[in-house]
Amino acid sequence: MFIQSPIVERLIESFRRLPGVGRKSAERYALHVLSMPKEQAFDFSDAVRVARERITWCPLCRNLTDATPCVVCADERRDHSVICVVEQPSGAMAIEKGGSYRGLYHVLHGVLNPLEGIGPEELALDLLFKRVEDGAVTEVIVATNTTAEGEATALYLARRIGALDVPVSRIAHGVPMGGGVEYADAVTLAHALEGRSQI
Repeated sequence: MFIQSPIVERLIESFRRLPGVGRKSAERYALHVLSMPKEQAFDFSDAVRVARERITWCPLCRNLTDATPCVVCADERRDHSVICVVEQPSGAMAIEKGGSYRGLYHVLHGVLNPLEGIGPEELALDLLFKRVEDGAVTEVIVATNTTAEGEATALYLARRIGALDVPVSRIAHGVPMGGGVEYADAVTLAHALEGRSQI
C-alpha cells in the first residue's frame, strides 16, 4: 500500500498522464522521485519546466524546437525541395536517427479523425499546402502510420497535393529487417507486396 497523501496522489496522477504509464508504473516513478536527493528531484522538475517554457513549434514545419526556424529548416545543406510529412515529432526523430533522409519535415501533430472532430483546420494543413504552393517543393513523402486514420490522412494529402502537380509518395510498409515472413500479419504482407521494388 502506497502512502496515503493527497500530495503523493497528485504526483502519481501526474505520471499517469504520460502515455503507456499505468497506476503501478506511476507509483514506481513517484516513489523514485521521492527517494532522490532533493537537488536531483529539483533538477528534474526544473528540466521539465524549462523545456516546457522554451520549446515551441517551428513556424515552418511545426516540429519541436528552441530556435526559429528549427535547425532542420535552417540547414542550407538539406534538400529543401522534399518534405516528409509525419504525424508527431517522434516520427521525425525516428527518421533522423536512420541518417539517410536529407530533406525537410512537416509535423501534423495528429491525423484526420472526423469522429474526434479533427479535420484539416485542426492539423493546420493550410501551412503545408502553402509550403507546397510556393513552388520550391518537388516531392512530398507521406510517413503517417498504417492506422485507418493514418491511411485516410495519407489519401487526403495525396489528393490535395497531387492537385498542385507535386508528386506525393508514401513510405513503404512491410516486413522489418530481421523479421520472418511467416511471422508477419496479412495486412503487413499485403503492404510489403504492394511496395515491392526491383532488385
